[in-house]
Amino acid sequence: MSGIIGSKLNIRGSNRIAKLGTDGQVLTSAGAGEAAAFEDAAGGGLDWQAIETGSTMTAVAGNGYWIDTTSNACTITLPASASNGDEIMFADYARNWGTNGIVIDSNGLNYQGDDDSYDVEYSTDGQSVNIVYSGATNGWIPIEDDTVEDEPSKGNQEGIFGFGNPGPTAVTNLVSNAGVVATDVAGVGTVRSYPAACEYDGDKAIFGFGYSGGNIATTNLVSNAGVVATDTAGVGTVRRRLAACSYDGDKGMFGFGTTGSATAVTNLVSNAGVVSSDVAGVGTAREGLAACEYDGDKGIFGYGEATGYVSMTNLVSNAGVVASDVTGVGTARGHLAACGYGYDKGIFGFGTTGSATAVTNLVSNAGVVATDTAGVGTARYALGACEYGGDKGIFGYGDPGPTAVTNLVSNAGVVATDVAGVGTAREGLAACSFN
Repeated sequence: MSGIIGSKLNIRGSNRIAKLGTDGQVLTSAGAGEAAAFEDAAGGGLDWQAIETGSTMTAVAGNGYWIDTTSNACTITLPASASNGDEIMFADYARNWGTNGIVIDSNGLNYQGDDDSYDVEYSTDGQSVNIVYSGATNGWIPIEDDTVEDEPSKGNQEGIFGFGNPGPTAVTNLVSNAGVVATDVAGVGTVRSYPAACEYDGDKAIFGFGYSGGNIATTNLVSNAGVVATDTAGVGTVRRRLAACSYDGDKGMFGFGTTGSATAVTNLVSNAGVVSSDVAGVGTAREGLAACEYDGDKGIFGYGEATGYVSMTNLVSNAGVVASDVTGVGTARGHLAACGYGYDKGIFGFGTTGSATAVTNLVSNAGVVATDTAGVGTARYALGACEYGGDKGIFGYGDPGPTAVTNLVSNAGVVATDVAGVGTAREGLAACSFN
């Protein structure tokens, strides 16, 4: 991920002096003095362990670990206590961390000055990470890692469902970092249905556009405490049944929808929550689509209704540029929802083909949409979805009903069975994460 976008810290490297070869060996590329120092840190004094292939492991100070993530990601728990100068090293044995990364749990100690409420993710192929304990204040500090382009980022911990029908209403429901939906919070702002919502500035959110006796472009900012602000005057084409996603780690985008006729127009959201004027549409104009972030700093719009239901997608670059249509994969449908999971992946789910469905489609960290996964939970459409807990997701509410039922999404993209609804049952709402 790129930029601050939640409360799990994903540190993906910085400019360093070494890289791994294709078979995992360290290839020094600095000056002779620096290379010698690196070789001493990487090899001398460390006891290298057998290749680790499990999904979890506990590290011991003084050891080096080859982590093979060919089959699965690996969560590494650091020692519960450490002394100044304790050292541990991890290396990407199979050059596969870009597909299945490692997550480091600092186990009560600080990591680079952050407390252990942050899990640290490394997700670059061929990466090696050498950490040394510096004391209680800054804790574990990486002293060597590979050169990568991404910046530190975090996955958001909490979420919010808001607005919708019947009513329409402006009521909201917060989602805890454990995926628990809270009771109704009295609505703030213009009551409406079929808005969209996304994150901005790493830990805040914005609801925008929708229908309130007519299409509107009004927006409402959400603080990093989940408090919805009063209306901000609308900018851009008034419309409903659009979608929104974040990009570049701290910015957002509203896109597509209908004014009465389908459009592909987009509106960028700055890291201060300011919505820009219209950007000319790219791709097939459509409504009732969904969007989410992937790879930490990019986005994807997908599915929807044009002259009929479609499954095409449009990728969004980390500069907020929408690409032309990508041929659809999976069941063509509209009025679905999407959210991120697993730090850098996404999931489209539910919707209608003319009949409600619960089918889902995973999105890889390269923006590739997978074939259908059989539906779990109540088939429905006109629902919302958002991230929670840093690396998980939740689908909630929708039609038929309307209902308030929710379905949690694990950090492996697995959708769980129904959770009894909390709050006002409704459809045509939106959701996003914050904090």
